[in-house]
Amino acid sequence: MKQFLVMIMTVVTVWVSAAHVDAGDKIRVVATIEDLACIARDIGGDAVMVTAIAGGAQDPHFLDAKPSYLVQLNRADVLIENGGELEVGWLPVLVNGARNRKILPGSPGRVTAMNGIAMLEVPTRLSRAEGDVHPYGNPHFTTDPANAEVIAQNICAVFCAVVPTRTAKFRANLVAFKEHLDAALKRWQGTMAPVHGMKIVTYHKTFSYFARRFGLEVVGTIEAKPGVAPSPGYLAELVAKMKAEGVKLVLAEPFRDLKVAQFAADKSGAKLLITPSGVGGNADGRDLFSYFDWLTKTIVAAAK
Repeated sequence: MKQFLVMIMTVVTVWVSAAHVDAGDKIRVVATIEDLACIARDIGGDAVMVTAIAGGAQDPHFLDAKPSYLVQLNRADVLIENGGELEVGWLPVLVNGARNRKILPGSPGRVTAMNGIAMLEVPTRLSRAEGDVHPYGNPHFTTDPANAEVIAQNICAVFCAVVPTRTAKFRANLVAFKEHLDAALKRWQGTMAPVHGMKIVTYHKTFSYFARRFGLEVVGTIEAKPGVAPSPGYLAELVAKMKAEGVKLVLAEPFRDLKVAQFAADKSGAKLLITPSGVGGNADGRDLFSYFDWLTKTIVAAAK
């Protein structure tokens, strides 16, 4: 069986290599999630062709390694990963299968978005008993839009290294992106001002960064521990806490167990809000700015 799988991977790799086509002077970029792809498009402009592997309606922790992903990675000049072991369950297998030296760890074409980010929830000890804990901290830092500035800087640095002749253009795009982001952050802060201090529950620890940025208090999670489904006893305790704390909203991504999330919301008097974890999760969040426009307005409307 193992020999058969190796043979299949070899055939796919040969086919992928043969499918490589000339795309002119454009940089072929693959991002692991759509949030990163959107930033790459803003920084790269018309000099890049960007695709994303996962959108906001998918769980970035768990993806099947499809042959189409191998095609994208084999052709890529740049790979942008989130980092923080968000993609550890599937990205290393794909990169190894793609046979592309440009995007190997440590290569000039590899961007790790988390570099320079102040990570939350860094564990003091690692144990399976604590659930699916990430050693570098909570990897869902793209839910704080302010972190997009650091990510954009990381991407810009690699684009400049890959195509030095376009450094001036990339840096100009970076300046424009920062100006756009600064204005948007002020708008989002204003939108979220009426719910500052509001108490919420999230299914997974996906929105910790978002909550910190906009002054929300996360009083618990539907999961007993990261990646661990709740027991009836745990849910009963959580519901009691939600009632006592006056929790207004439960935030859950569309790929979670929404029946359990709805149960907790109904029993506590809160409202369930199904919220994609990032860009591309619904028609209203097709890029970074429209996603946070939608998310901030939707949370405020649901709180009323």
